[in-house]
Amino acid sequence: MTSAASSTVITIDGPAGTGKSTVALRLAERLGFQFLNTGAMYRAVAMRCLEEGISFDDEEQVVEAARGIQFCIRDHRLQIDGHDLSEQLTAHSVGRSASLVAAYPRVREILVEHQRDIARRQPIVTEGRDQGTVVFPDAKCKFFLTARSEVRARRRFEEVGEKSGASYEDILREQQERDLRDSTRGVAPLKAAEDAEIIDSSDLDIDQVVDVLVSKAQESLKG
Repeated sequence: MTSAASSTVITIDGPAGTGKSTVALRLAERLGFQFLNTGAMYRAVAMRCLEEGISFDDEEQVVEAARGIQFCIRDHRLQIDGHDLSEQLTAHSVGRSASLVAAYPRVREILVEHQRDIARRQPIVTEGRDQGTVVFPDAKCKFFLTARSEVRARRRFEEVGEKSGASYEDILREQQERDLRDSTRGVAPLKAAEDAEIIDSSDLDIDQVVDVLVSKAQESLKG
């Protein structure tokens, strides 16, 4: 990343269920940036594998699936091969499989290059698990959004539980399993960047979190 590009990137990292996507979208809208949901990229690869019957144990085929997908942003929505598949990506089976494909270093390399390429084209607010640590280490403005595990599971259940058919208990258990995988994996583990501002959203609503981030981002980008 060049310094010019990194000055127009705001990163928001953190575990599932912290409201990263909603917060990042609203922050992007307030600042006039585009919103990049990197988790949707991994879900897209997982969905492609499910559609094509590719085993998540078959690294070569998973990598090929990732290599065959093209991404861009249109009006804050990630386009997958030119199509908006946002609804399909919320399926419980897709979300559950995303961290399996993310565990492969070559999949991550492919998607990281897509993320950097998108950032070269426009200012972005990008959210994920390694945006401030690996993908955009030189970004001037970084946040790490966190919340208590039971709060995160309840939020996720309220967001997708009924549509996905998963219970609160299912989501809490799988979220805890994913947190463990993400934080202990050898490649780009989930952690806060040393220069990230840590925001605990457990006792804040979305509007309050967005207000805090807008204020801090504007101050950072002025510097």
